[in-house]
Amino acid sequence: MKPVLALVGRPNVGKSTLFNRLTKSRDAIVADYSGLTRDRHYGNGKHTGHEFIVIDTGGFEPDATSGIYKEMAKQTRQAVAEADVVIFVVDARGGVSAQDHDIANYLRRLGKNCLLVANKAEGMLEGAQLVEFYELGLGEVLPVSAAHGQGIRSLLDLALKPLNLEEGADDDEAAPGVIKLAVAGRPNVGKSTLINVWLGEERLVAFDLPGTTRDAISVPFEREGQKFELIDTAGLRRRGKVFEAIEKFSVVKTLQAIESANVVLLLIDATQGVTDQDAHIAGYILENGRAVVLAVNKWDAVDDYQRELVKRSIETRLAFLKFANMHLISAQKRQGLGPLWASIIQAYKAANCKMSTPVLTRLLLESVQFQSPKRSGMYRPKLRYAHQGGMNPPIIVIHGNSLEHVTDAYKRFLEGRFRQAFDLVGTPLRIELKTSANPFADKAD
Repeated sequence: MKPVLALVGRPNVGKSTLFNRLTKSRDAIVADYSGLTRDRHYGNGKHTGHEFIVIDTGGFEPDATSGIYKEMAKQTRQAVAEADVVIFVVDARGGVSAQDHDIANYLRRLGKNCLLVANKAEGMLEGAQLVEFYELGLGEVLPVSAAHGQGIRSLLDLALKPLNLEEGADDDEAAPGVIKLAVAGRPNVGKSTLINVWLGEERLVAFDLPGTTRDAISVPFEREGQKFELIDTAGLRRRGKVFEAIEKFSVVKTLQAIESANVVLLLIDATQGVTDQDAHIAGYILENGRAVVLAVNKWDAVDDYQRELVKRSIETRLAFLKFANMHLISAQKRQGLGPLWASIIQAYKAANCKMSTPVLTRLLLESVQFQSPKRSGMYRPKLRYAHQGGMNPPIIVIHGNSLEHVTDAYKRFLEGRFRQAFDLVGTPLRIELKTSANPFADKAD
């Protein structure tokens, strides 16, 4: 799974700027005043061929007991708990503060891998001006400038070095013929209960408390000769090891489980309907191209009116997953679980479907004959042939001329035709358009 780096520090030391630099994005809002970031913010980064997850946090006050600062501290503690390496960011120009000492004391007690990074160090001498940060007791001080990109490569080298990424590179590879099935969803939707029912034993802790599970764990399972690896997007927890003050739902574990799975079973709570968090998880599944099956749990606990509301909310808020099968189940009462397996197998086969070039090209030409692409000015796109560009998710590459003028609506039309022909239920389908170069372009006067 991807390693996790958490950015921690007091307000306005440049954590969000560093987050944007590490993820090569502008996802985190940056402004020249403190307290802008409050919630945890997740992003993906890549360095020397290795991918990782970065967590941006708000200003950390470990001893805060009330108000918004207490809530921000809860978010930061959760980020630290999820992280493989904690990057403690200090202000090289502002010097050491009492709050820096409080954060350093907290991190030392945890005993996690920790890097001390002095941000805003552009143009500064490393010696005398940074020596005061050694009193924090966290080892070497690494000077960087997130705004200018100085020292970022060295920071990532040091952060990823102790994780032995080369040795563990194949840890997520499933054995041949084994389907990796991740069960994802919000806290307390019944993920652990469902897996326990499948296994026929209390393998996972299931309790009526949101976030009882903590870490993603894998359980081998076999059904009708097909081997599975069930991944619960959380895991067992020990009371003494869990901070009662923090949110007990590990977002990063869900993201990692989705990325490593072949098929994702997205569970939705019928008593709560489709929430923003459901939509975010569904969007992440689609972004990663995972095959997906929808299941609405606790269907027995709602009346007809609520059932209709749930169906409508799925149609509107999860419209981008309309290619996935939906099942209405009750894990606790073992209702509707049988058909789930057929949809899971179908989604897996669709994601790994092999499509021959002659068949794809014939389907493409038949589709164009049935409905031509819209003309754009003087040009009408000409779609000539198609071939498969990848699997899991399936990718269809279409070649032709003036394809930059093909509209999104026409791409959806083609997607529908390909899905119907190859029975691509439960998997995203990506269509790539490649325009042929004009051989006479250089000869024009």
